[in-house]
Amino acid sequence: MHLFIKNMVCNRCILVVQQELEKLKIPYSRIELGDVELEQAPAPEQLSVLGQQLHELGFELLDDKKTTLIEKIKTTIIRLIHGSDNDVLNTKLSVVLQEALNVDYHYLSTLFSSTEGLTIEKYVILQRIERVKELLQYDEMNLSEIAFNMGYSSVQHLSQQFKKITGMTPSGYRQLKHNDRKPLDKV
Repeated sequence: MHLFIKNMVCNRCILVVQQELEKLKIPYSRIELGDVELEQAPAPEQLSVLGQQLHELGFELLDDKKTTLIEKIKTTIIRLIHGSDNDVLNTKLSVVLQEALNVDYHYLSTLFSSTEGLTIEKYVILQRIERVKELLQYDEMNLSEIAFNMGYSSVQHLSQQFKKITGMTPSGYRQLKHNDRKPLDKV
């Protein structure tokens, strides 16, 4: 049995969900972003308590198939952009999503747009810009390296997209001392 959990977007989220499952003695075999594979179906009371506990921690158990699919799209994109496999960034997004979710991309795109109010492509751009902000704050790479690692065709393309979304240049952002990055589940 699988549980799908909204707002589970990082390794710390996985740890929190793991701790809640262990507190309630719900056996699981695997936990990934947004997805928990249980060894057996829990009792309805256990599932209810888990849902309440997760809700208090900012998560949400999903039971609707379309909502679950939207979350799978988001977690696949987050994994793609914030993961370490930069080669995947150069693969066509429609192919990655279709293969990962085993659903026709046109359907995924239409569902995502109608539910979220923005296209998958726009969501990807927003996630990429958040990742670029993170890399700029770390100050470990120059702009050329960031552009290359994030799959941009050039520094100019990255700079134009960054300015369009944030209203400032990447260099200007790097000079800021405050952190205006958004949590991944709020993008």
